[in-house]
Amino acid sequence: MDPHLLRTFVAVVRLGSFSAAARELGYTQSAVSQHIAALEGDLRAELLTRRPVGPTVAGARLLEHAGPLLLRLDAARADVLRLAAAPPEEVTVAASPLAVGPRLLGALPSTGVTLRVMAPAAVPAAVATGGCDLGLVDGPAAPSDPLRLPDVAPLAVAGLGEEELAVLLPAGHPFAARAAVRLDDLADARWLDAPGAGIPLAAVRAATGSPGPRRPALRYDGTDLHALCALAAAGHGLALLPRRVAESAGAGVAVPLAAPRLVHRTELLSPGALTGAAAALAARLTHQQH
Repeated sequence: MDPHLLRTFVAVVRLGSFSAAARELGYTQSAVSQHIAALEGDLRAELLTRRPVGPTVAGARLLEHAGPLLLRLDAARADVLRLAAAPPEEVTVAASPLAVGPRLLGALPSTGVTLRVMAPAAVPAAVATGGCDLGLVDGPAAPSDPLRLPDVAPLAVAGLGEEELAVLLPAGHPFAARAAVRLDDLADARWLDAPGAGIPLAAVRAATGSPGPRRPALRYDGTDLHALCALAAAGHGLALLPRRVAESAGAGVAVPLAAPRLVHRTELLSPGALTGAAAALAARLTHQQH
């Protein structure tokens, strides 16, 4: 299967248009049509409906495979180029919002670093494809357990630390006076779903192996932790956060999580052997945990 044809297919599906895909990819519309026809001929299946443009059942299945396949190809290319290149004098770090904590801030040098804050799900791909030299990602886990990360490439992973979790409640919530709270007690509560800034509800379910919080009241698609905490404090939904973050929100009430037995874990991702500024920063980050 030609990856160029696969990229064209993904662009057409994402944009819902042959002409828009042509403009984005720098092809003529005729070339895009030929790419799709060649791919359909190779797979002996109709992949797209034309009016409106959308994936068929076979096309939807191919789309499930296309993302990981193309990401792996990009990661392989970045890995080879990285080995052939000179060590960079500057380092670019991708970090999820909750991973930008005291450990990272204490390790950053005064110059030579670009910090890119992005959704946790985007960090592994940013490191694998060479967009960033290092990545810091976070999520819920059982104590001492590694995070469940997508298999985007053979990345090196190092645990940087674990923190207690807390639920951020509005001041008038019935559980605000409790010394601790169980997630089961709040299973029917209204929760904020903030996959770009906080701890995604899906990650809590995966870490606990149970339904967990299941009633998202509002979805927040930003990466601003202050906005997330303000939404929780104003009563738009509960938020599960590192206790440190919840207690420093400046509004609402942070109640420690008693059960299930989960912690907030932060991990360092790297593309293997490091040199130059990236190696120095990684050494500072990992040294702090001892």
